[in-house]
Amino acid sequence: MNLTRTLIIGNSGSGKSWLAERLAKHLQVPWVDLDSVHWLSDEHSIPRPRAEALGMARVLASEERWVIEGVYGGIISELLPRATALIWLCVEDAECIANVRQREAQRDKHDELLIALLNWAGSYRTREDSSGFSAHQQLFEGFGGSKCKLRDRAEMTTFANTVLQAN
Repeated sequence: MNLTRTLIIGNSGSGKSWLAERLAKHLQVPWVDLDSVHWLSDEHSIPRPRAEALGMARVLASEERWVIEGVYGGIISELLPRATALIWLCVEDAECIANVRQREAQRDKHDELLIALLNWAGSYRTREDSSGFSAHQQLFEGFGGSKCKLRDRAEMTTFANTVLQAN
């Protein structure tokens, strides 16, 4: 699998950052979380203007080597022509919700942003926007380069270990 320019897509809490960090570190390439492109604030409440976000993403993708991960299908679709590999973390919503709860354990369970994120992760398979399951499925099916679909943490771990040993 040619991982020179790897895109990782999937639901919130699916493990995108976990896998991207390991791949980028091993491959010694930059790792970009598209949250930093999509959102203006650290609290994920103010989205960046679309044209500005797309411009930033294009600049990042113009580099020769990278791992870019995110849920934002609208941004991902713009980067696909530069990608050499696409990895779809197609993890069950319940597992994603549990991962978000664990990752955000320091937040109060009544925190509005936490509640919104949990609802977002729980609606992945029914969302009709560019960040939902069906949009990611279309991106995956239409991609002509190297690609793989990983369904749980065990498959991700096996994939990461195989890549780390092979490269």
